[in-house]
Formats: sequence, structure tokens, C-alpha cells
Amino acid sequence: MIKVIKLKSMIIPTLFVLFAIFLVLFSSSNLYAAQNGLTLWATSVIPSLFPFFVATELLSYTNVINWLGRCFNKFMKPLFNVRGEGAFAFIMGIISGYPVGAKIACNLRNSNTCSKEECERLLAFTNNSGPLFIMGTVGTKMFGNTVIGFLLLITHILACISVGICFRFWKAYSSVNSFFTKNEKNASSVSRVGLSNLGEVIGKSITNSISTILNIGGFIVIFSVIISILKHINFIVFLEPILNFLHIPSNIAESFILGIVEITNGISAISSICLKKISINIILTAFLLGCGGISILLQVWSIVSKSDLSIKPYIIGKFLHGIFAAIYTFLFIAIFPVFQFDL
Repeated sequence: MIKVIKLKSMIIPTLFVLFAIFLVLFSSSNLYAAQNGLTLWATSVIPSLFPFFVATELLSYTNVINWLGRCFNKFMKPLFNVRGEGAFAFIMGIISGYPVGAKIACNLRNSNTCSKEECERLLAFTNNSGPLFIMGTVGTKMFGNTVIGFLLLITHILACISVGICFRFWKAYSSVNSFFTKNEKNASSVSRVGLSNLGEVIGKSITNSISTILNIGGFIVIFSVIISILKHINFIVFLEPILNFLHIPSNIAESFILGIVEITNGISAISSICLKKISINIILTAFLLGCGGISILLQVWSIVSKSDLSIKPYIIGKFLHGIFAAIYTFLFIAIFPVFQFDL
């Protein structure tokens, strides 16, 4: 038993040591990968996410969240067992993309707007891939078909709602009486924006948003390098006996594993594989979009660590999101002629 514990404690340090060694061995290609990661962050992530981060920070100083709570309480409570204020995380999570939903869920918890259990439910289904990425990057640029992007967006949102409904039972026994126990003292202590403190509020919002976007940039660069290392060591060779036994093509397995590590690289690789049944590519892409990958998981974990929320519901929720999205995509392709893309 002691030996097992020691082996487990050595796994992460060993991975870190190997990472450092591979950085030196493949320094030239890693430098190129890091540059590409920085370019991706500067040209795509900052323009698409930074304004949303600032906007959500600014809105936290207004009564918009409370207004949404009153408007959407009749829908959020029966469907997701979350008070109406959670609609803000749900809506922004759908229209903005990773990891805005998680950031808002943590903000709602830190401000005591929602209970711990409610925010963990929100964490499970409000952190989603944005329509710009699904429709534009994946549909139009990678697959070269806007209809595929539209299909993936529909199934992504349906899967998100399905996960939310499933998680309405998450720790339901712990929060039966917590719905109407909002901490009014904490809520009232939040300073509201006005002409007297407008500059201070904008400054704080930008500072907080910069901190988050820099954190995301670091993850993008590191995982760009990790992807480069995995390709260099040809990791798929170690899995070929298993893949041959299961009759899974190595190029599909490699692309899927890359997608589990980092979704953009993985989906790009999957979309470029020539298969007679392109529906397989689309279904795998739907799963990866819902799952998010390890890179997104660690980004969310870094945000969640600043609150008392557990990361467990997020991990379970994203796995379910991927499963639901893949199933819905398969059903849409099988049932509706407009989505039958197979040659």
C-alpha cells in the first residue's frame, strides 16, 4: 500500500521532469510551437474573450444580474434547480465561449449571489464553446461547410441544456432551503457603479480581466508546446497494438487524443482526415467541443481555485456534455436529410 502511494506521488514530478527534458531536446520546434500559441492568443483569444471578461466584470457592479434573476427565475429553478441569477452565467456561457461561464459562476459564488451547490451546478453546464468558434472556426474554416457548423452549434446547446437538467439533482439535499437564504448583507455591500466611481470600476474590471486573459494565454502557449512534443515523440506508436486490436485507424485515434489534450489542434486534425463517412469526423468533433479538453479543464481549475467550489461537477458535466453532443449529432445526421453529409 505504501509503495502504491509513493508511486502515485511520483507521477506528476516525473511528468514535469520529462517535460523539461523534452523542452531541451526539441527546443527548435518547441520555440515555433510557443510562437504559434502566442499568435493564436494575441490574434484570436484576446479579441474574442477579453471584451466579454470586461463586460461581465462591469455588469457585476450593476443591477442587471438581479434583474435577470427576477425575469428568469421561473425557468431556471424548475429546469436547473438554480435561482434566476444563474441565467447570467447560462446566457453569457453560450454566447461567449470558454471559460467565461466558469468565471461568472465563480463570481456569483464569491459575491454570495448563489449558493455553493447552485454554482457547482452552473459550473457543470454553463462553460461552453462559443458560436463564433463553432460556426466560424470549426464549421467554415476547418470543415468548409457552414451547415456543419450550424449542426454542431445546435447539438452543443442541446447537450448543454441536457447536462444542466441532469445536474439539477447535484447535492439537492444540501440546498433544499438555500434558495431563499441569499446573503443580503454581502449583496448590498457590493459597490454600484456611478459617476463618482466610474473610473475606479472600469479600472478594476480591466485589471481583473487582464489577469484572467494572461492566465489563459499561458495555458495556450504551454499546451501548444505539449502538442508539439507529442507529435515529435510519435506517441501513437505506443498505442498501435491496442488500436489494431480494436480496428481503430491510428490517424483518427491520434487526432482524437490531441483533441482531448487541446481541442483546437485536435479538431483541426480530425477535420482534415479523409473518410468516406464524414459523419464520423463530425460526431467526434461534437464530442470534443462538448468535452473541452485538458487545456480548458486546467484553465477552469485555475479560476475555480479562487473560490470554494469543487472541480468535480465540471469534470463530470463536460464528459456528459461530450456524450450528449455526440449522440444528438448522430441522431440529427440520421434523421434529417439536410444534415446527411456522407459521400
